[in-house]
Amino acid sequence: MLRANAHEVIGLDVAPGKDTDVVGSVADRAVVDRVFAERRIEAVIHGGALHKPDILRYPARAFVDTNVGGTLNLLEAAVRAKHDRFVFTSTTSLMISQAIRDEASDAAVWLDERSGPLAPRNIYGVTKLAAEGLCHLHHLEHGLACVVLRTSRFFPEEDDTHTALSGPNMKANELLHRRLTVEDVAAAHLVALERALDVGFGVFLVSAPTPFARTDAFELKRDAPAVIAKYFPDVAALYATNGWTLPASIGRVYDASHAERTLGFRCRTDFRAVLDALRAGAPLPFAHDASYVSPQAASNST
Repeated sequence: MLRANAHEVIGLDVAPGKDTDVVGSVADRAVVDRVFAERRIEAVIHGGALHKPDILRYPARAFVDTNVGGTLNLLEAAVRAKHDRFVFTSTTSLMISQAIRDEASDAAVWLDERSGPLAPRNIYGVTKLAAEGLCHLHHLEHGLACVVLRTSRFFPEEDDTHTALSGPNMKANELLHRRLTVEDVAAAHLVALERALDVGFGVFLVSAPTPFARTDAFELKRDAPAVIAKYFPDVAALYATNGWTLPASIGRVYDASHAERTLGFRCRTDFRAVLDALRAGAPLPFAHDASYVSPQAASNST
């Protein structure tokens, strides 16, 4: 998408690939400084991180070095190069405390940029929240315009924590309240890059637009299929034809309306698009790959 919009893109990644121009880590300051000097970088979109599945593979120190130290390396290099904008890929995961994850409340928790106090439940969330703070600090101290995008789920592989439903069924359900497509993630970053100077500093939750209203919160927790049917009357029949199951209860909802109001960005793909595809017998509008392995994991296994 960046290339299609006439940007010259330099990909820095720990794993080789078709979009990797420089193999290296953001945690390595010498690598970052060399790339900035040799490639004349003018702006940064920072999506490099260790993620939640990496908790099983890496110690906490590696998360600090990559997610916090790597972000600091990039921010400092951007300031030295006199950049005027910086886009940081964050995560809605840092908004999920253990209490929210346990879904013990009588109502679905409505989550947006005002939600808090934030209490991340693992090293991934803690380090991503710290990196957001570094972005804010560099805006305050150096005037660097920083846009933070807290993205919800968009991974193509199976969910390793839920196995009751098929992957496509699970992803379709999540588009109601906690997922977006990888294409919409990319598009959000392009908008953030263009709007950064207007924003100055801003944190934006990015997820497919939910059909629900805050007033649905109690009923979503008690009887989600009934609430879903209120908005999509033929959903039960469409799901039955495909052998799919609606969520019995929904415990959290991501509200991405702030990004729409402020950035003018709204995800193109939502739950309605899934139902349209089911009616038409068309391909589903999201990526699903049960055999997906990240380039980093593939590189480490060879």
